[in-house]
Amino acid sequence: MSTLRPRPVPGLGAAAIGAEEEALVLDVLKRQELFRYYGNDPQRPPPMCAQLEGEARALFGVDYALAVSSGTAALEVTLSAAGIGPGDEVIVPAWSWISCFTAIVRTGARPVLAEVDASLCLDPAEIARRHTPRTRAVLVVHFQGAPAQMDRIQFEAHRRGLFVIEDCAEAPGATFRGRRLGTWSDAAIFSFQHNKPMTAGEGGLVVTRDLRIYERAVRMHDLGQYRPYHAQLMPPRETAFAGGQARMSELTAAVALAQLRKLDRIRDHCRQLKARVAPRLAALPGITLRPMADPAGDFGFEVYFYVQDPGTAAFYREKLTARNVACIQRTGTYPQYHRDYVKSGLTAHPALNPFRDCPSWPAPGYRVEDFPVTEDLTQRFVALPLGWRTTPEDADYIAASVEAVHHERGG
Repeated sequence: MSTLRPRPVPGLGAAAIGAEEEALVLDVLKRQELFRYYGNDPQRPPPMCAQLEGEARALFGVDYALAVSSGTAALEVTLSAAGIGPGDEVIVPAWSWISCFTAIVRTGARPVLAEVDASLCLDPAEIARRHTPRTRAVLVVHFQGAPAQMDRIQFEAHRRGLFVIEDCAEAPGATFRGRRLGTWSDAAIFSFQHNKPMTAGEGGLVVTRDLRIYERAVRMHDLGQYRPYHAQLMPPRETAFAGGQARMSELTAAVALAQLRKLDRIRDHCRQLKARVAPRLAALPGITLRPMADPAGDFGFEVYFYVQDPGTAAFYREKLTARNVACIQRTGTYPQYHRDYVKSGLTAHPALNPFRDCPSWPAPGYRVEDFPVTEDLTQRFVALPLGWRTTPEDADYIAASVEAVHHERGG
């Protein structure tokens, strides 16, 4: 075995935290203005959340952006702003993060699980298969930085009158056909959670071009209120309704703003690393790289490859781990039907449960056997993370290690 390299320090946005974040946080602390809507001067609201929203609008090319307390809150606010509620259904990929399922349930709507394709994003053909008269929306997850097939998804969804939401939590800065993710849909969300490409520990964004969705999102995230700051951007048109509380603080916004400004640099660094690794893996017989709807649009922070069966995948993971190469099977995402909250089919109160009318549980559509494609794909991949502190030499070592394990396997 060749000399082991130290395992690179993991992380994307978190690994890039530095003087820029510190300066903006200290500015908030020195002004002693931590709440976004008012501080020491009633005539001059604190600037960080507003600045974050403004720069997000410019970067992503949208009309409206709203800073919220988390990516999960962004999903719940967006679903509520779209009027999704009891009796409705939302199509969501079975292979997705916890919040994609639970946010739908918390509105009172029913998540309808759908298969992914080999890109590990929603298979557009599933919209026709899973659509019912109760379907109101499609939640698209750009899994681990890779764009879904947004042209086909938009066509299949909009021809049926469905609202489309992009979950860009792991794909800010990624593109599809040269256009940034988050701009293809009716509304989109971003996350600033610790493991994301841009982070503030927690926090999120809702973006949209729809002024009605924007106003409803503002009211939903701020107890039904529509404060003067937002009214100056867009005069209110909606009747007030009772909302929740998902406001972002000025401290969170300070870190998020610095991270937003670094986003494309982090992306470009990851893309350069992936360009060193992916071609070498693609040349190995028996290994298939994760196909992309748009390879040029991938964020690039994780290289996935498929092998012929789960046993071979386990072999690669064992041998690569011994060579100090990170290659965990699951990266925080599991098929929803394997999660405890799906297995139980319960909610906090029975009256809020969208599954309460099912005669038995797990019902069809929530069982392992209902998702043969997702089960097959997610047991045969190996994931190789790349990060802000990963060097070109690290990337070359990762590729060489896969080549060595492939040779050891007899490939």
